[in-house]
Amino acid sequence: MAGKATVIEVGDHDVRVSNPDRIYFPELGATKLDLVEYYLAVSDGIVRALRERPCMLHRFPDGLAGEKVHQKRVPNGAPPWLETVRVTFPRYNRHADELCVTKPADVIWAVQMSTVEFHPWNSRRADTEKPDEWRIDLDPMPDCPFDTVRRVAGVAHEVLGELGMTGFPKTSGGKGLHIYVRIEPAWGFSDVRRAALAFAREVERRAPDDVTTTWWRRDRDPSSLFIDYNQNARDHTIASAYSVRGVPTATVSTPVNWDEIPDVDPRDFTIRTVPARFAELGDLHATIDDRAFSLETLLEWADRDEKAGLAAPEE
Repeated sequence: MAGKATVIEVGDHDVRVSNPDRIYFPELGATKLDLVEYYLAVSDGIVRALRERPCMLHRFPDGLAGEKVHQKRVPNGAPPWLETVRVTFPRYNRHADELCVTKPADVIWAVQMSTVEFHPWNSRRADTEKPDEWRIDLDPMPDCPFDTVRRVAGVAHEVLGELGMTGFPKTSGGKGLHIYVRIEPAWGFSDVRRAALAFAREVERRAPDDVTTTWWRRDRDPSSLFIDYNQNARDHTIASAYSVRGVPTATVSTPVNWDEIPDVDPRDFTIRTVPARFAELGDLHATIDDRAFSLETLLEWADRDEKAGLAAPEE
């Protein structure tokens, strides 16, 4: 039985949560209400990660046993205090008013709508066409061990240091790692993607036995790690910091310190364990907005690579 609805007070707003006892994560026995309580426990972190970004919702109306719905548009009937941001899709001559989180109640409303995962854009509503976040996605191929991910993260950290940039790592909630860098919102998606590819190629040069930037999946060594620069393309999204993942173990995409990476195990971070970690450590991405970096050097690297015949593949 799903149980009666309950009302959750979130700041200045009340959010009615229907079916609070519905099992969402069978391996943990975790319910919809457990998911609500998780997001309340990390509300400062998840709001910071999503703040003012167009956000796609990955919804599971019947729990993980049912169909996953990728929802861009906020539905009719949303509360008047919920904010949205309009984004356009020129290829289809369409637009969507997507969720624009500014407060914890927005997140809990989305969970009430059966959202498990939050996938924000890397731009904000002030100018959705100019990203302010560069995303380094360390994406292991099927036979790539996590030790390789750890090693490559160290190389990426080294290159970022030489660029004078600060990267903020997190687990993906799966088998990879993400590193986020705040950038000046001065370039469009294509240039951010070119910069991301130039960075990936530099990491590949330093770790050729571990890393690939080969575009077609079928052509990659299954034991290698792909640095997925295409996650910086327009309308591409990945799970935010503190987003739960739609897997039976309810793993969480969790910020980590650089010195944790040599021993980190992403499986340790779930909706059961992350609240206590957050209460102890706070948001490890709390200072991510303190400084934004220029992509000029990376774009010079991109120009160099393109002149050498290493043009970026089409999106």
